[in-house]
Amino acid sequence: MINRVGVIGGGTLGSQISWIIALSNIGVVVIDVDDGILGKCKYMHEEYAKLFNEKGIDTEKALNNICYSSNLEDVKNCDLIIESIIEDLEIKKDLFKKLSVIVDKKTIIATNTSTLLPSELKDSVKNNERFLALHFANPVWEAGFAEIMGHEETAEEVINEIREFVKEINLEPVILEKQQRGYLINALLIPWLSSAQKLYFEGVADYKEIDKIWKLATKSSLGPFEIMDIIGLKTIYNVMISDAKRLKDKRLLQRAEKLKKDFLDKGLSGRQSGKGFYEY
Repeated sequence: MINRVGVIGGGTLGSQISWIIALSNIGVVVIDVDDGILGKCKYMHEEYAKLFNEKGIDTEKALNNICYSSNLEDVKNCDLIIESIIEDLEIKKDLFKKLSVIVDKKTIIATNTSTLLPSELKDSVKNNERFLALHFANPVWEAGFAEIMGHEETAEEVINEIREFVKEINLEPVILEKQQRGYLINALLIPWLSSAQKLYFEGVADYKEIDKIWKLATKSSLGPFEIMDIIGLKTIYNVMISDAKRLKDKRLLQRAEKLKKDFLDKGLSGRQSGKGFYEY
């Protein structure tokens, strides 16, 4: 049974993942090497508490269930560790090698990577039969699901334990039978967002026009650029860079750099910062 969870990375998704776990009365330690990010994570938890209080949910216990640390050793007694750091293969590998020295052999280690496969990371984990991908969507509680994807050596009992954990934190588990880059949701979502990015960054149409035609044609409440603001433009940028390197796509790399120059370098990172493509 999972009674204590370590979440490594206190950014947008890390703060949401740790919150939804704490809300289910499970102890959580959030780890980040950047004290500034830890401070922002704590602030976001206080904001989430206000949001859930407005829904009539008592959040006092949830806030007390979370602690914060910049010391990786503080995940030592966790039953489950969820990595939610930058989409960089080598940085993730280095983290998993360090974790393998610290944690108990019974600890389950999960990656929240959006683009990498668990098989690309498993050799960095000592007990890799207890390693898998556990992917959350943003915002976690509105999405309402978590995707579970093992690799060829992941133990079936680990898949089952994580399935029950996802249910315990009031999300719907979605199991992938084989590895798929981008899981299910991103395998569907990323090509759509990429098409919208191409139209905008190559000057075909303004992002508002692209969102407008999508919503008119599909009767959807959100267009692709509104979705990108919700995901967070830093995450979008990291995915674009990762794909550009993997595919050796110079045009995708140029679009990523333009996103960085026109938005991220100006502090426009999406809904959480108050402004991205749109102002909130």
